[in-house]
Amino acid sequence: MIHIVSDSSCDLPDEYLAAHHIPIVPLTIIFPDAEYREKIDITPEEFYKKMTSSNTLPKTTQPSPAAFLKVFEETASPGDEILCITISSKLSGTFQSANVAKTMTSIPVTVFDSLAASSGHALQVMKAVDMRDKGCSMAEIVDALSEFRQHMTIFVYLQTLENIVKGGRITRFQGTVASIMNIKLICEGIEGEVVPLEKVRGNKRAVERLISLIGERGNGDLSNTTVCITHAQNLQDAELIKTEIINRYNCQNVLIYPVGPTVGAYTGIGGLVITF
Repeated sequence: MIHIVSDSSCDLPDEYLAAHHIPIVPLTIIFPDAEYREKIDITPEEFYKKMTSSNTLPKTTQPSPAAFLKVFEETASPGDEILCITISSKLSGTFQSANVAKTMTSIPVTVFDSLAASSGHALQVMKAVDMRDKGCSMAEIVDALSEFRQHMTIFVYLQTLENIVKGGRITRFQGTVASIMNIKLICEGIEGEVVPLEKVRGNKRAVERLISLIGERGNGDLSNTTVCITHAQNLQDAELIKTEIINRYNCQNVLIYPVGPTVGAYTGIGGLVITF
C-alpha cells in the first residue's frame, strides 16, 4: 500500500486529511514569546490575531528529520511504501529534513518536492490521493505529479505589504509609500520561488486583474481544470474570484480553503494563493 504524508503547509482541511488517512508533519511558528506547531498548537484564527498584534514577523522552521521519521514509522506496515510531498525546497528546509529521515528507515520512502505551498501543494497531495486510490504505482504517481508541477500556474496576492516590511524584504519607507498609494502586489510562483509580477492600485482593481490573469493563463477555458484558492482571512475575495471564473471561464471545480500560519506569515492578512 502507498501511504501519502505531507507537511502542514499544504493547508488542506482536517476533514480531508482524516478521510484520506494523510498524516501531517507540522512546521513550527516562532513568535518572540512562544513557539507553536502548525495545525496542532495554534489555529489560523489564533495565529492571525497574534501576528497582527506583534511588532515582529513570526518565523517558521522546518520539521526535524526525527519528526518525519516518527510519522513514517507510525504510518507504514511491512510491505508498504510512503510518498512524502513537501513544501517547496526554495521556501523551506522541510524537503531536506524529509530526505534525511528517509535515510534513517528501511521503509521505502519517496520524497517529492512540490515546488509550491498552500494551494499548489494541496492540489498535488489531492492528485496523489486520487491516483493512489485508483491503484496507480508509485512511479506513475510521481510521473504525473512531475508533469503537473511543471505546468501549474500559481498566483500569490498580497493585499497588504506589512509582512514583507516586517520581514525586511522592503523598507519601512517603501511600505509606507505603498500603503499611502494603496498598492497591492500580485506575485507568481516560478520554479518553487515567489517573484513579483504586477503592482496594482486598489483591491478592487487588483482582484479584477487576478481574474483576468487566470483567464489568460487558462486560455479562457477552465472547464477541465480544478482551481484551488487559499485565503488569509479573505473569504470575500476568494468567493468573488470563484464566481467570476465559473461565469467567465466555465470552471467546474473551485476549491477554497484557509491559508495556515506557515504561508500566512508571508502573505499577511488578506492574502490569496491561487493555483491551477
